[in-house]
Amino acid sequence: MTEPDDAPGPGSAAAEVERVYRAEYGRLIAALVRRFGDIDLAEDAAAEALVTALEKWPAGGVPPNPAAWLTTTAANRAIDRIRREGKRDAKQRAAAMAYDDTPHEPVGPVSDDRLRLIFTCCHPALAPEARVALTLRLLGGLTVPEIARAFLVAETTMAQRITRAKRKIAAAKVPYRVPAAEDLPERLDAVLTVLFLVFNEGYLASGAGTAGTAGGSGASGEAAEPVRADLTAEAIRLARALHELLPEPETAGLLALLLLTEARREARVRDGVLVTLADQDRGGWDRELIAEGHALVRECLRINRPGRFQLLAAINAVHTDAPAAADTDWGQVVALYDRLARLDPSPIVALNRAIAVAEVDGPAVGLALVDGLPGLEGYHPWHATRADLLRRLGRGAEAAAAYDRAIQGTANPAERAYLTRRRGELVAPPGDAPEA
Repeated sequence: MTEPDDAPGPGSAAAEVERVYRAEYGRLIAALVRRFGDIDLAEDAAAEALVTALEKWPAGGVPPNPAAWLTTTAANRAIDRIRREGKRDAKQRAAAMAYDDTPHEPVGPVSDDRLRLIFTCCHPALAPEARVALTLRLLGGLTVPEIARAFLVAETTMAQRITRAKRKIAAAKVPYRVPAAEDLPERLDAVLTVLFLVFNEGYLASGAGTAGTAGGSGASGEAAEPVRADLTAEAIRLARALHELLPEPETAGLLALLLLTEARREARVRDGVLVTLADQDRGGWDRELIAEGHALVRECLRINRPGRFQLLAAINAVHTDAPAAADTDWGQVVALYDRLARLDPSPIVALNRAIAVAEVDGPAVGLALVDGLPGLEGYHPWHATRADLLRRLGRGAEAAAAYDRAIQGTANPAERAYLTRRRGELVAPPGDAPEA
C-alpha cells in the first residue's frame, strides 16, 4: 500500500498561486506603495513575485503562509530593482527604510493600508474618472478591459487614462500619506464609488477574474469565475472600516447596499447559470446580512439626507423585504428610482427605472423607455433588458437578436449561460410551428 502524497501537484500549486494572489493583490500593492512610494514599482514587483511563485511552488510546495511569502518576495524584488538603478538618493533611502525598525510616522485617521490607498488615489489633483479607474486597477486588480467595460469606454481610452493618472501622481509629487481628517469628506464620493464598483465586479465578474489577469500575466487558462467572493468580501470590509471612520448617511447607505446585495449571493448562481432576482430561492438568502442592511437603511431614513447610495440601498431593502417576488412593491421601487434619477440622471439609472416601470405599467411601456435611452448600445444589460421585454411582448425574432447582442457583450459564464438558455426558450411564431 502506497503512502498518500500530500504534496500539491503542479496544477494545484498553480491554482493556489492564483487564489492567494487574487485575494491578496490589493493588500500587496497597498503595502508596497506605502513602503516604497512608487506605484509602478509596486505593480512590477508584485508581478515578479507572481512569476517567482509560479516557478517555485509547483516544485517546492505551497509555503505555510503564502500571502506573507508573496509580500516578502515582492518587497525583495522592489529593493533589488532600487539597488540596481541606484540613480537617486531618495530611492536608496526608500530601500533602507524597508529594513528600518524605527516607528513610521503616525498613520492618522486611516490605519488600513488599502483604505489609505483608495484615499490617495482619490486625490483632488486627479480627474474623478481617473481616481476611480486607478483605484480599481490597484486595489481590486481589475484589468484594463474590465475597467473599460465598467466605464463604457474603449480599452485604449482607459489604458491612457490610467497611465496619465500615474504620471500625474509622479509629476505633482502627490504624497502617499493619510489625508487630514478635515480633508476626508471631500474625497468621500469618489471612495464610495470605488468600493461600489469593486463590489460589482466581484458580484458579477466581467472578465476572467484569475490571479494572472490581476497581475497582468495569465497563470492558467481556466474558465472565468461568475462570482469573485474575494472582491465582494474586500469591498464590504473596507465599507465597514469607512463607516466607522466617517459615520455619514452615504457611508451607511453604501454599506447597507453591499450587505443587502451580498445577502443574495449564494442564490445568484445555480449549476453554473445566473439566477435572476425573481427566480432566486429566497430561503437561501442570508437573513443576518439582510437584517443588518435594513437597520442601516432605517438609520438613513431617520437622518433624512438622502443620497445616491442610500436610495440604492432603499431599493434593495424593498426587494429583500418581499417574501416572494410577486409581493415586491414595484410602485415604491419606481418612486425611489424617480428620486435617484434626480440625483444621478445617468442612462444606467434610467434603464433600471424602466425595468421597474415595466413591472407596474407593462412591458410595452418599459420597452419604449428603454429604446429611448442614449449611449447604451455597447452596454450588454441594455440588450438583455430589451430581449426580455420583447420576449414578454411575443416579438420572438427581435428578442432573439437582442439576446445575441447581449450574449456577445458579456464574458461572465453564468450570465452567458442564462442568456443562452432564455434565447433557446423563445417560442416560434404560430405559423412556423410543426403540425401535430
